[in-house]
Amino acid sequence: MTSEDVLQVADADGVRTLTLNRPKAYNSLTVELKERLLAALRGAAADDTVRAVVLTGSGKAFCAGQDLKEHVGLLQAGDSAPLRTVAEHYNPIVRAIVDMPKPVIAAVNGTAAGAGAAFGYACDLRIAASSASFLMAFAGVGLGPDSGASWTLQRLVGYGRAAELMLLARPVDSAEALRLGLVSEVVADEELAAHVQELAAKLAAGPTAAYAEIKGVLTTAAESTLDEALAAEDAAQGRLGATADHREAVEAFVSKRTPTFTGK
Repeated sequence: MTSEDVLQVADADGVRTLTLNRPKAYNSLTVELKERLLAALRGAAADDTVRAVVLTGSGKAFCAGQDLKEHVGLLQAGDSAPLRTVAEHYNPIVRAIVDMPKPVIAAVNGTAAGAGAAFGYACDLRIAASSASFLMAFAGVGLGPDSGASWTLQRLVGYGRAAELMLLARPVDSAEALRLGLVSEVVADEELAAHVQELAAKLAAGPTAAYAEIKGVLTTAAESTLDEALAAEDAAQGRLGATADHREAVEAFVSKRTPTFTGK
């Protein structure tokens, strides 16, 4: 790993941390970074040694969204790549986050704008530094939302607030983000990395098979009838009831000891 890597990958205690690493450009998203991030997310999903994932940024920003300098340059050169990036990069990245069969935590260390904010919304948990802020910047550049923001944001804060934040392109600081439910915690900037690592390690030591099913039934319930949600819960419980983790948890409860989960 070198300082020139646009994406840094580090493993510790079952946690894989993916750090967007273009600090001078506020971790804005080039084609290279988007491709690297998508591959890394898919790799984390397939790696059984990875039991939780953290997404964060280096420097003063989490992610400023699309790199507009690259975007404009490609358009001026007659390259159609910018017009394909939603389908080729942003949609698959968000799908990889949402479908990740293990918890994904966004450690929002500064500005999260556009697609960068949407990546955070797609994560299961968002922990913000005091300096963090969120901005739905799409309208400011004459575009509509992408990267799943139209789906994720209103599920976090409701339709009316999501419409306000998108139409007005109004920044939300960390204190307001906590009030709105965009984030679950706000911590001091210097404490963010250690706090998120501790939380992620705790999740990594937990029943990850159950976490995967929890994510699945929540997604199903968000777009289904009550009967469909009940059926999904029933099916998930049937699968989880046959896991070693469930047997271990029950036996540990009866024996009054701490369970040891394997994710199986």
